[in-house]
Amino acid sequence: MRMHLQLEWLGQDVDYRHGLEIQQSRVQDILDGIRGNQLLLLEHAPVYTIGRTRDQTSLGDNTALLPHPVVEISRGGQGTYHGPGQLIGYPIVDLRPLGKDLHAYIRGLEEALILTCAEYGVRAGRRDGLTGVWVENRKLASIGVGVRKWIAMHGFAINLTKDSLRGFLSITPCGIDGVTMTCLESECGSEIDVQEFAKRSAPHLDTVLGAMENAGG
Repeated sequence: MRMHLQLEWLGQDVDYRHGLEIQQSRVQDILDGIRGNQLLLLEHAPVYTIGRTRDQTSLGDNTALLPHPVVEISRGGQGTYHGPGQLIGYPIVDLRPLGKDLHAYIRGLEEALILTCAEYGVRAGRRDGLTGVWVENRKLASIGVGVRKWIAMHGFAINLTKDSLRGFLSITPCGIDGVTMTCLESECGSEIDVQEFAKRSAPHLDTVLGAMENAGG
């Protein structure tokens, strides 16, 4: 397996726009041959994000009434929330050796999170026609990917502690009416350390992306 992601913990309370600038810089580094594939892990300061879409009803009728700022970004998808207690993973990955298969890449991110949740005794999975990671009909993690010249950025957000759920109460998460958001703490019944989960997730990402590289090569 040749695939390896260089792991970097960026910290807690990271401003969303600052995190975006770091991602964009790392994408350019890969294009310039300065760096290899990376996995940036962090917790964001409270923020709502939404993809570039005319339909922004997932954020409600008046975004000025939301308790946290809104940032429009280049990933796909409707509105979501990021904040403390939620692990953000930004794999900055060259998809060219992986067969330029964006669909398979997204499924790989989901699979890595599913495998990590299994280490905590939680049986997570997928739902037909919906992106992300679920426990039965409860959404645990969101996936949103942007691509520039086949270098992937953005990535996943998985709710780990109960604090991570508060910001979702003001929106329609991912534009899915009636969706129930959950967190790993609620599902496994014990406290979760965000950085510990981050460390456990990295090897699973290496494994699933390594399998993609073998298939693509």
